[in-house]
This record gives sequence, C-alpha cells and structure tokens, in this order.
Amino acid sequence: MNPYILATLLFGLGLGTTITFASSHWLLAWMGLEMNTLAIIPLMAQHHHPRAVEATTKYFLTQATAAAMLLFAGTTNAWLTGQWEIQQMTHPLPTTVIILALSLKIGLAPVHSWLPEVLQGFDLTTGLILSTWQKLAPFALLLQVQDTNPTLLIILGLTSTLVGGWGGLNQTQLRKILAYSSIAHLGWMILVLQFSPTLTLLALLTYLIMTSSTFLVFKLNKSTNINTLAISWTKSPALTCLAPLILLSLGGLPPLTGFMPKWLILQELTKQELPCTATLAALTALLSLYFYLRLSYAMTLTMAPNNLPGTTPWRTLPHQLTLPLATSTMLTLLLLPLTPSMTALLSL
Repeated sequence: MNPYILATLLFGLGLGTTITFASSHWLLAWMGLEMNTLAIIPLMAQHHHPRAVEATTKYFLTQATAAAMLLFAGTTNAWLTGQWEIQQMTHPLPTTVIILALSLKIGLAPVHSWLPEVLQGFDLTTGLILSTWQKLAPFALLLQVQDTNPTLLIILGLTSTLVGGWGGLNQTQLRKILAYSSIAHLGWMILVLQFSPTLTLLALLTYLIMTSSTFLVFKLNKSTNINTLAISWTKSPALTCLAPLILLSLGGLPPLTGFMPKWLILQELTKQELPCTATLAALTALLSLYFYLRLSYAMTLTMAPNNLPGTTPWRTLPHQLTLPLATSTMLTLLLLPLTPSMTALLSL
C-alpha cells in the first residue's frame, strides 16, 4: 500500500477514536465510530483475495448494523428525554439498545458470531488492530453510560466467558482461537463494569498488552495454525520458550500479569455479594485455559511430522521490529508485583 494512503488511513483511524473519546454527545460519538470503521475498511481489504474481501464485507455490514442501532437509540433517547448527553441516559429502552449495539461492535456473546469468521480472513497485523485498537472507542462509550441494567450486563458477561471458552476448544486456526479468547476477556470486563469501571479499565489495559504480545509472537513465527507452532522452535528458540508463558498469562495463571485482572474482578464480585457469578466466571476460565495449554503443548512438547531433528530451516532476519514484541512480552509476564501501584493510579 502507498505510504501516503496508509498514513491517511491510520490518521483517520486515530482521529475517529479520539473524537469518540472526547465526545459527550451521541451524534459526535456515532460520527467518531463511523470514521473509525471507514478508515479500517481499506486496511482490511488491501490483500485482494476472496477471503479478505468476504471478511471485510462481513465486518462492514456488522459495524453498519451496530451504528444504525446506536443512532436509533440516541435519537429515541433525545425524543424521550429531550437531550443527547451520553452520561444522562435515564430511559431503560434506549439504554438497553445502546448496550446491545456496543456489544455487537466489540463482539460480545450472544452477538459474537461475526468475530471469529472476520478475524480468520485477515493477516495478523490487521487482526491485531481489530483485536486491540478497535475495542477502545466502544469501551469508552460503555464506561460513560450510566444507569444500565445490571442483570443485562451480568448475562452478557457470563455468556461471553462461556462462549469464549467453549468455542475455542475445537479450533486449530490461531486467529479463531484468539477471537474466542477476545470474547472471553471482554466478558470478564463487562461483568465488573457496573461495579468498578476503573477495574474494567485495568482489565482492558492488561488485555491489550497480552493480546499484542501474542499476535506479535505469531507474526514473527509466521504461524497461522497449530501445526506450524510445532516447528517454531527451530526458527526462534528463545521466543518459543517465552511464548507458553505469554499464553499462560492470557489464561490468568499466577505469577503472570494475566492473573491480576481476574483476581481483582473475582474479589470485586465477591464484595458485591455475587458468589455464584464469581464461581461461574472462574469455572469458565478453565475452558480458556485448556486451549492455551493446548497451544503451549503444541509449541514446546511436540514435533511436526517428517521433521528430522537435524534439518533446520533457514533462519532469515525478521522483517518486523522486535522492540514492541520485547516490551509487550516483559509487560505480559512481569506486571503482577505492581498490582497495588496500578490500582492506586487508576483510582485517582
């Protein structure tokens, strides 16, 4: 892609997200989301093969549907209450429609089915943008909406954690596994959204770091399915040793960074006298942990068929910068001791 066109599209992507961040008016927030969607569409379709075009079309139709629902709910709220302020949502009908529209935008269950199919059609770089940056603007709106139905958010959160764990069990494509992982992590964030928005923000931050690290590892190894993970040790042995730790951090095992948001969320749910919800969320995390362990096993303890130990593939220089990967990997593995500092910073 022409670098000037790429710079324009990335600028539009950042501008759309920034407008949504800064807006307190539903019409401006909707405009920012539309700019965000229209800027990423050419990036998704830059590889002109049928799978990418199909995934781009699915993504556009899904986002257009969610944006139409959002605009309809904002207009309905203005008609019922006489104002367009995001933080002044008082009527339950437009509030519920807006929560469902934003859930469709980020891929929460039960409106999640587009996300694995869409992510499978893109390369890992575009998938990284879709899994990280594209979650920021809808989450900024979710954090601003007040007086939401707590039962609705708990149902969305538990369904997402269950579907995200259950759906990834029989997958062999890494991008689909990461899509279901994204659904499960978003479910954890939605569970605690109404009780502690700062904790949701902390979980979103750690999710962005861990997902970026995972995508960059797979991109460096040029891995798109489980079978190619088995020969990654001959290409980059040191990275192959670190990759299972990154996956286990995604699963939420101590003493890695991914344990921090799950631990704090379970603690907050228990404080809110929701022990059954906390127990179900913890049990659904075991489903996700299974396929992270499956990827770790395929990467470190198996050998691909017809791969002799003496034959090593050519080790060419990597075509991507390794500094972002090194930084995100260190953050993914070593942030747990800083939990008190991070919670204190977010509570200011």
